[in-house]
Amino acid sequence: MRNRVQIVGFITLVFVVLSIWKVWPPFDIKDAAGNVIEKGKIKLGLDLQGGMYLKMEVDEQNLPKNTKLEEAVARALEIIRNRIDALGVAEPLIQREGEKYIVVQLPGIKDPERALNVIGKTAMLEFKLVNENVKIADITDNEGNTVISKIPEDVYVLKNKEGERMVLNKKQTVTGADLVDAKVQIGTYGMPVVWFKLSPEGGRKFAEVTGDNVGRRLAIILDDTIYSAPVIKTRISGGEGIIEGNFTIEEAKDLALVLRAGALPAPVNIINKNIIGPSLGADSIAKGKKAIIIGALLVVVFMAFYYKISGIIADIALVFNLLFVLGIMAALNATLTLPGIAGLTLTLGMAVDANVLILERIREELRTGKTIRAAIDAGYNRALWTIIDSHVTSLITAAILFQFGTGPVRGFAVTLFWGVTVSLYTAFFITQAIFEMRKQYTTLSI
Repeated sequence: MRNRVQIVGFITLVFVVLSIWKVWPPFDIKDAAGNVIEKGKIKLGLDLQGGMYLKMEVDEQNLPKNTKLEEAVARALEIIRNRIDALGVAEPLIQREGEKYIVVQLPGIKDPERALNVIGKTAMLEFKLVNENVKIADITDNEGNTVISKIPEDVYVLKNKEGERMVLNKKQTVTGADLVDAKVQIGTYGMPVVWFKLSPEGGRKFAEVTGDNVGRRLAIILDDTIYSAPVIKTRISGGEGIIEGNFTIEEAKDLALVLRAGALPAPVNIINKNIIGPSLGADSIAKGKKAIIIGALLVVVFMAFYYKISGIIADIALVFNLLFVLGIMAALNATLTLPGIAGLTLTLGMAVDANVLILERIREELRTGKTIRAAIDAGYNRALWTIIDSHVTSLITAAILFQFGTGPVRGFAVTLFWGVTVSLYTAFFITQAIFEMRKQYTTLSI
């Protein structure tokens, strides 16, 4: 028996040290100015730290010919991940959901609108010759509307950023697929431009097109919008060029970013968007802490009042329970969400429930006339399977929620699963070891 107490004591001490090492500090420590001095060890979900949640659908109707949906979604996932990495967002979650959906979670994002623009832009870059033979006046009616029937088959009409229409040749010349690099430079008039470099094959095609069409205008098109249409003054070799468009520095940086990451294989439609401000997240954390503290205090007071010293032993197990769960979550880099805080509170209730069953069993055994030591042993033995049954059903529920749930629901499942698992250890090993530390009992406060 003494060996059992020593083993449990040693294991518990190791768990305590590891948990404190892993979990401290649990949340960000900030100075008076609000700057983070030391980052918290517990990873917070969007609902607690703020951020942006997006659910996007790959537009199946606009897939290129001979492109399978499976391939398009996989490619879109890779491109979106590259764009987000370039934005410098810490610990983003980007994953596929179902056949054609992509879920993106960006915790702590400072500029959600910019991120939204970068993520959702198709970034289809094209170079096409302006057709000077077909005039806009020739294909519009008296009110200035484009008449489709008047447009020749080999041309089409696009607008530039100012809304002016241009007639372009449909024939493809060079596309963004030939692009290998893009970055921001300062142009001739001090305005930011986007410099790009093409692959050797793209450079060859670009030199051929510009060499054969000196004096004509070449439109630079991004996502069906003409950014510029400069006159080709000479053959352009080397596969380099610039895109002008009255950009701000940030717009030019974002354009270079999406061009480097590559064009999406098809447009993506945002079907669900949720932006959570950091103040709302901080308020949720404060209220969550308050709920856990109030709940824990009520439980501690009740157990101490109703079960006396035995109840205080159960309260000690509760402290270990909470510490171990937080330590496990920090070690596994699991995300704590608002429902996860609810899961922690529920875990405290289940841990108390296990101790209540044990203590009530001990009381029943004492009423039958057994000695205190025999009553304690019988109480633990007889409550064991009842508690295991109830905890196993909770573990199964948590596993199902984690498997089929998303976002905050999975956060609840994680805290519930580990909370229930840890409560089995604290209820059966820690509290029993504390009872067994006394060699003999003359009275038992229960």
